[in-house]
Amino acid sequence: MRKSILHSVILLSVILIAHFASAQTYYDINPDTVKAQKFDMGKMWTFENPPIDYFEKEYGFKPSAELLEKFQKSALKTNMGCSASFVSQDGLIMTNHHCVRGNLATVQLGEENILRDGFYAKSLDEERTVPNLKVEQLVIIKDVTDEIQSAMNEGKTDAEKIEIRDNKIDEIKKTNSDEHPEITFKITSLYNGGKYSLYGYKVYSDIRLVFVPELFVAKLGGDPDNFTYPRYGLDCAFLRAYENGKPIKTDYYFSWSSEGVVEDQPVFVVGNPGGTDRINTMAQIEYARDIQYPMVVGMFNEMYNIYEEMVTETKAEDFKLIARLYSIGNALKVYSGTYKALLDPFIVARKKDFEKNFRESVNKNPELNEKYGNIWSELETSRNQARKDAHKIYAYTISGFYSPQYFTMARSLVNYAKQLKNDEITKEKYDSLTAELFPKDFNKDLQDKLLVVQLNIVKNNLPADDKLVKELIGDKSTEEAAKEMIVKSNLTSKEKLFGMAEEGYESVLNSDDPFIYYVLNTQDELKRMQDENQTRVDKEEILNQMLGEALYQVYGDAIPPDATGTLRFADGIVKGYDYNGTRAPIKTTFYGALDRYYSFDKKFPFILPRYFEDLPDEFDPSTPLNFISTNDIVGGNSGSAVLNKNAEIVGLAFDGNIESLPSNFIYTTEANRTVCVSALGMMEAIRDLYKANRLSEEISNGKIK
Repeated sequence: MRKSILHSVILLSVILIAHFASAQTYYDINPDTVKAQKFDMGKMWTFENPPIDYFEKEYGFKPSAELLEKFQKSALKTNMGCSASFVSQDGLIMTNHHCVRGNLATVQLGEENILRDGFYAKSLDEERTVPNLKVEQLVIIKDVTDEIQSAMNEGKTDAEKIEIRDNKIDEIKKTNSDEHPEITFKITSLYNGGKYSLYGYKVYSDIRLVFVPELFVAKLGGDPDNFTYPRYGLDCAFLRAYENGKPIKTDYYFSWSSEGVVEDQPVFVVGNPGGTDRINTMAQIEYARDIQYPMVVGMFNEMYNIYEEMVTETKAEDFKLIARLYSIGNALKVYSGTYKALLDPFIVARKKDFEKNFRESVNKNPELNEKYGNIWSELETSRNQARKDAHKIYAYTISGFYSPQYFTMARSLVNYAKQLKNDEITKEKYDSLTAELFPKDFNKDLQDKLLVVQLNIVKNNLPADDKLVKELIGDKSTEEAAKEMIVKSNLTSKEKLFGMAEEGYESVLNSDDPFIYYVLNTQDELKRMQDENQTRVDKEEILNQMLGEALYQVYGDAIPPDATGTLRFADGIVKGYDYNGTRAPIKTTFYGALDRYYSFDKKFPFILPRYFEDLPDEFDPSTPLNFISTNDIVGGNSGSAVLNKNAEIVGLAFDGNIESLPSNFIYTTEANRTVCVSALGMMEAIRDLYKANRLSEEISNGKIK
């Protein structure tokens, strides 16, 4: 009996351990019993239809029209794909450090290294213009659904409908631009085109840098800590909008809170989430899982390894390389985390249940069924057709992101040679084009490494007996094949390239150069496949719009539309969560940053400036640095203000935890967290660490004193 009891206890323990060890993957749950949850489609509410009744019921918060207008017009969007907001009446702007990181080199003077050393303008005169940086303020919102959809109904084919739609959009924008020339108009599709909104933006194009911390302070922990929590990053930046050479004056800005946050406190994120695919059908999701994401994850993984090796070789002293590494590492975590979610049977089961319920609602309504009932099967057929050539398209594609310049040079050279042969350009034009073909910034070490990436794509996506694989790789490793191609090629130096080009188009088109061979044996076939794919894309665009229309017909405003890179209002609460066998606190402090620094022996990427070893007496390391909330955010939300019910800034959104990565397809509330820089931490650092008194006073007062 005692043995039986002991056996039962052991068995139960094993079951429980297996359950909890599985984290987000609940393999012990029958997927057929899993149900969709209320907010699976997210909480990215539009300003056209804010859920006032829900806010009041959930949080005792009923924002007035005036307060909603303040939320809307205080928020900003940058042309670099981030969010931002006004934080003073004198045009002071808050966003993330990583949102301006790529612009910092453009404002440097002499031997300055702003990524390494940070920047603070002690006066207005010292604020530096950031070239090509703009911010947009949403000032007009208008529903134009009927105008566009009525016009589209006149089209006979999918391509015609899309052309009519695009022409109608241009017409609406022009009409409104003529009436309001000071406003930039854009039209965004909501619910995949189920609804359309006209957005009018006030654009500020004179943006100047006020303050950024050092890169290693903003992104302590680098890629290992990216998409994790607890976090210890001062990921903030402050800019200013100017007009006519003077700081702008605005009535719309967020005030700064001096109280911080507490557990279960309601908070609101106002920003511009870049894009989600939560409305996608299971056929589309399965295509992403089986085809798209494995390709992308593999490529980013190889790219990351290349740049990590180069950063190591330079002993983490080349900040341009480090910034590139961080960018690629971020993308790798996003795609790999999303891919992992697509493999999770629990998450997939929730998506399947939502689709089942949605389809049943459509099928039960004769009118909806007649119009929308076939959408799912048609999308499934289309995605299955897309699978046929997907791998070959990937193998034949020359990308400006991951392909080495050898291939881009070869493609251009072949195009020029064909144009000369067909008398489309003169010999003089041909000579001038080919003379400028070799890149001025050619980095042979990098290009040689990227060649291995490209060859791995070819090898992994084509059959072993494919002529391209046999010719370029054969039975060699891709590293060996890359070395052999480089030895055989005339595209490895400007002199060799120009020498071959100078001999005329025959020399190019009959060349045995391996890169030219690749182009000649792939690009025509690639164009044919891409043309076929475009026909599918056109068809799916119309089907996706019908899917969005159906979703809105069934659920109305209860389900927000997918993110579209436009302004949204997301609710949540400050909340810890269970992870790694323990409990994540709602906040971290500067003490935690110091611990990270010392625990990793001050080694990259856990580096802080040396002055952190001797902090000013007035600086309080116990001040909250980061905190977490349950708000629904994705890429594009970086730089969003995090606000309390009084529209006061309590934080700045800069990341999500690893559990948030499935959010492209589903919003889960169990452990999905937004990671924010604390308003208290920003103020403490600006005032007492960096001694940026002018900035701290403006933030506190909401204006320049």
